[in-house]
Amino acid sequence: MASLKTFPAKRINQILSWLLVLVILYSFISLDYSNLAALRSSDIRHMFAGLLKPDWSYVYDQSSEDLVHLMLETLAIAFYGTLLGSVLSLPFVLLASNVVWGSWRFIPAFGRGLLNLMRSIPALIYAILFVRIVGPGAFAGALALGVQLIGMLGKLVSEELDRSDPIPVEAMQASGASSLQSFQYARIPQVISLAVSHVINHFEINVRSATTLGLVGAGGIGAPVIFALQQRNWNRVSIILLAIIIVVIIIDFISTRLRKALR
Repeated sequence: MASLKTFPAKRINQILSWLLVLVILYSFISLDYSNLAALRSSDIRHMFAGLLKPDWSYVYDQSSEDLVHLMLETLAIAFYGTLLGSVLSLPFVLLASNVVWGSWRFIPAFGRGLLNLMRSIPALIYAILFVRIVGPGAFAGALALGVQLIGMLGKLVSEELDRSDPIPVEAMQASGASSLQSFQYARIPQVISLAVSHVINHFEINVRSATTLGLVGAGGIGAPVIFALQQRNWNRVSIILLAIIIVVIIIDFISTRLRKALR
């Protein structure tokens, strides 16, 4: 009897597995491999030779276009965007949370749909839009990261709020506390540490995202990267990539310590 019940599930898993195999095979078959004919070993050797010799003179040359200044600008874009998105996501968290609205299910459904819309648009598209609105520069990049972060944090924190333990809330209400008081003192403290952890995690993501926003004029290190790649200046590409890797590792180390301290 048990085998009859589990047979359909096994059959579905087999079908899904075969579909996955077919998708993988199709993705390999449908690719255009004609450019491989132009691949030359000398180009590969030249690229790696340049990557192994970083352009150290680009690190700091007392101008506003050197590596130090542009990496600081990239970090500022990521930090401001994270701060902006974290603050502006608060009303959206309340709008998308079921525990806030009770039986009024259409309001959180609308809130979640709005957050899905904001989250589905890539930061690069937001950057292009804000460059047109406020002009090129770091401010446009920070706005792009902030708006996308509203969608991400709004979804994550509202879900944490819905998963919070209702027992402390019920205990406060039984002792005479109002709905607002029980929400403020029994439900919000349960999600604060998780919300801060999400903010820290997305700051790491925003640092990586900010390194590409310069491609569309939104400030940061992105523009020098693309210019160096177009000019095949592998020495310049190498030092920029090295700086990005070092910054990401340092931020990851610090954020990991912070998240452990919040637990």
